[in-house]
Amino acid sequence: MAAVPAFARYEVDVRRPNAARIHDFYLGGAHNYAADRAFAKQAVRIDPELPLVTRAQRSFLRHAVRHCWAAGVRQFLDLGSGIPTCGATHQTLPDARVVYVDSDPVTVAFSRGLLRGEPRACAVEADLRRPDQVLRHPGVLSHFDLREPYAVLMVDVLRYVDDVTGPGRVVRRYRHALPAGGFLVVSHPTPVEQLMEGLSMEAPAVVPGAYAGIGRKGHR
Repeated sequence: MAAVPAFARYEVDVRRPNAARIHDFYLGGAHNYAADRAFAKQAVRIDPELPLVTRAQRSFLRHAVRHCWAAGVRQFLDLGSGIPTCGATHQTLPDARVVYVDSDPVTVAFSRGLLRGEPRACAVEADLRRPDQVLRHPGVLSHFDLREPYAVLMVDVLRYVDDVTGPGRVVRRYRHALPAGGFLVVSHPTPVEQLMEGLSMEAPAVVPGAYAGIGRKGHR
């Protein structure tokens, strides 16, 4: 078993599999443990495409944030981010300001430890299904100027939003909050055109097993 980082020693139970660390394993990362790898390998026996799809989603994220950066966006709100490794947003764009948002306290604790020494990136604990909670979170407000263009990243996370909450309602709130020139980046198992209503679609991308879109809100 890999050593537990000092910052996580009293906050992370490595005996229980964790979704974010399983995701890290599929990406080829080093921030996972025996329980995570055992669970991940068992899941691959059921669905052999899991590692391929996970890496394709990460490739799409990198493509999308570079596109937003080229359009002048310097702030990125990464929702349901998991552990920020293996080509995560702040690694792809070292000069960007990035807030990673996850509802799992274990993942957030791990992320905060990894982001020490990264003044432009931080991790906050919040539920992406509650947009107002996220957009008013002190960690977001202290790190971003929400009046300036920013990108909301929702890559492979909307499938975790139940039908009662409604992915469309969640996305609509984030979309409405975007300032002119802001971006919405989405990948989802179902077509995303309706989620992008009112935005101009840019930089089409293909993601195995999902639909993907990059939408921009108006122009400054």
